[in-house]
Amino acid sequence: MRQDNRLSRVLHALLHLDEMDGPATSEQIAQMLQTNSAVVRRTMSGLREAGIVTSVKGHGGGWSLAKPLKDVTLLAIYEALGSPKLFAIGNDDDNPSCLLAKAAYAATDDALNAARLQFQASLNGITVAQIAEGWESPTTNCDRAKKP
Repeated sequence: MRQDNRLSRVLHALLHLDEMDGPATSEQIAQMLQTNSAVVRRTMSGLREAGIVTSVKGHGGGWSLAKPLKDVTLLAIYEALGSPKLFAIGNDDDNPSCLLAKAAYAATDDALNAARLQFQASLNGITVAQIAEGWESPTTNCDRAKKP
């Protein structure tokens, strides 16, 4: 199963946006994240719908923060990304006829749900601003970040 790395990549991009003097184009963010601009636009649109970023089209436009990073939790980002699945573990049948399979699936579902709730609680206790505390300026040590 392929890993979903959007959460960490978006956090990286938001930290750079916070340091920029103006909006960043999808192309600039794509360069930072070593991806393509279509992926950036698709990913950032969910953040825009959640009120985390704004976008302006045209010359001089791009992506900007809609609110301070101290007001954005990691949970808000995770949810804006569609709450991606955490684990590759799952059940092979949605409606098994075997009672033993039903018991096994219920136990698996309960454990996965508990892990998901713990993960979300952890994310809710951290703001994006907090993850940068104690680090040097992100653009200082990241050769992929380009200021506009």
